[in-house]
Amino acid sequence: MPEIKVLYVEDEPFLAKIVRESLESRGLEVRHLPDGRGAVQVCEQFAPDICVLDVMLPFDDGFTVGKAIRTRFPQLPIIFLTAKDQTEDVLAGFAAGGNDYVRKPFSMEELIARIHNLLRLRAGEKNAAVAVEVLPLGRFRFFPLRQELQFGDQTRRLSHRETQLLDMLCQNAGQPVLRKDILDALWGNDSIFNSRNLDVYITRLREYLRDDEQVEIITLKGVGYRLVGA
Repeated sequence: MPEIKVLYVEDEPFLAKIVRESLESRGLEVRHLPDGRGAVQVCEQFAPDICVLDVMLPFDDGFTVGKAIRTRFPQLPIIFLTAKDQTEDVLAGFAAGGNDYVRKPFSMEELIARIHNLLRLRAGEKNAAVAVEVLPLGRFRFFPLRQELQFGDQTRRLSHRETQLLDMLCQNAGQPVLRKDILDALWGNDSIFNSRNLDVYITRLREYLRDDEQVEIITLKGVGYRLVGA
């Protein structure tokens, strides 16, 4: 079985050594950089399966590095590592092209689980024998494979996680979707930090869908969500 190749950008030497050795001990191939300079070029040469980027880096911060990588490699999964956990920081990470966001301090088991989860999701998208090209959503048209949401002649490009969440709600349109099921399916667990991430994504999707008053993501207090109007 081919090794999973990880590009890991971290400026703190001691932490970098621990993470790199832990990943390698589990059979992953790791290319470590102490800062983001040349990260895009390393991606071209090393061809990683996933990138793990610290946010607080010298020179360009991790979000800037993530944006550069995302521009050149639109489908390459990116995980941000950071001590920040404010909602605006989470939003900045996803706006920079991140697929996941891991708060420091973290366990190696959590990081490895998130790496494998993202890669499974990506493989599932690539290898699906039957894929839905377009889902009607009120006056919107949702293209999961293209990660696009169309309204009239306007097209909004969705992030990987936005696409996953909207697809899950669409597939269960009119039915309750448990909050825990969403967190387990998309983030791997229902921790408080992941729960906050879900709140951010729900808010963003509601903003995207506001042009059609018939389409609504309803909060079922203590239960989850229901998409209506699809």
